[in-house]
Amino acid sequence: MSFGTIGLLVILLLFGLFALGLEIGFAMALAGFIGFAVIVNVDAALNLVAKDIYSVLSSYGFTVIPMFVLMGQLGASGGVARSLYDSAYKFLGHVPGGLAMGTVAAATAFKAICGSSPATAATFATIAVPEMDRYHYDKRLSCGTVATVGTLGILIPPSVVLIVYGILTETSIGRLFLAGIIPGLMIAVSFAVTLYGWCRMNPDLGPKGDRSTWRERFASLPPVLGVIVIFVLVVGGLMQGFFTPTEAGSVGTFAVLLLTLAKRDMNLKRFVQAIMETLRIACMVMMLIAGATILGHFFAVTRTPYLVASWLEGLEVHRTVIIFIIIAVYLIGGSFIEDLAFLILATPIFLPVVLKLGYDPVWFGVIVSVVTMIGVILPPMAINAFVVSGVARVPVSTVYSGIYPYIIGMSLCLVILLFFPEISLWLPRVFMQ
Repeated sequence: MSFGTIGLLVILLLFGLFALGLEIGFAMALAGFIGFAVIVNVDAALNLVAKDIYSVLSSYGFTVIPMFVLMGQLGASGGVARSLYDSAYKFLGHVPGGLAMGTVAAATAFKAICGSSPATAATFATIAVPEMDRYHYDKRLSCGTVATVGTLGILIPPSVVLIVYGILTETSIGRLFLAGIIPGLMIAVSFAVTLYGWCRMNPDLGPKGDRSTWRERFASLPPVLGVIVIFVLVVGGLMQGFFTPTEAGSVGTFAVLLLTLAKRDMNLKRFVQAIMETLRIACMVMMLIAGATILGHFFAVTRTPYLVASWLEGLEVHRTVIIFIIIAVYLIGGSFIEDLAFLILATPIFLPVVLKLGYDPVWFGVIVSVVTMIGVILPPMAINAFVVSGVARVPVSTVYSGIYPYIIGMSLCLVILLFFPEISLWLPRVFMQ
């Protein structure tokens, strides 16, 4: 049996394990172990599993993940998101769809300290949806908005997806963070434009709220300034070389903790809750990376990445068509497998092709992140939709119907970023010569 055939059978086994409900990280590790055992032997496969799991869990570089996750969880548990939402509401709540626009603005600011998409969706489902209910917003608009704005954390630093991509591809995390800022803001603007057009066509979807005085608006700004200071401290220190990525996460986490303590929004129960949620998310991500590492070594033995690269390079089409094929694979795969897991699985296969075509790995990281943003809210594995559905207690179909209008704007932004890579590469080029 050829290596190519064995590789195909292991991929089929992997999807079979997914269908049985086995955790994705364990499924990748098991499939890689079985495939390696078939090609080499069982002893070598056991040795591979032991070495790969130990190397991942003992790697200092991977400590950046729990640090930035904890930073976001402290912000979510400590009332930072609520303060940001209150400020955004005071500035935008009086216009049609203003509460939803305020949610977009608050979530964009909140992403400066939180890189978890489901955490943001859950936080704003708790804060924003009841407020929009009070002003008789349509459930499709309110729940769809909250599920969608949660995706901004995939692109706006400190993004866990960009951190994992940087680790996998050995790309500068600082460059990736800078590259994600302008595209992230551009997509946030597309959300606001979508809301404005939607509410102009049907004003009943998002009625006006109360108008706040300028004194009330300015009084709501201090928490926003605190978040901006933390963002500049973390990202600026990382850019200037004052911190390593792990140190930047540690400094940011401590700064967020001080902010929540100063606002008296943090107590022991919330702190423990943030720690426990951080442990859960960090362990899940680490196991995904360990499983993907084992599976990746199996693919290396079977030369699967090189076969895929050779096939794509052999297509007599423009390189843009190949990029669209790769994006389609990410979208389809991410629709059936958890998006971060599929990114970890697919990126080592497609990155060599992208580099050979002459594309910048930082730019590709932004493209993959935007595709992941769409995948997080694209059925059937739309994790954010399920999170909002559970927190807001509405049918998931209601959340889906509120998501679709935003996908149009996100897709348009993706196309713009594809044809104008300088949008994402300009900031890294200016600040990290």
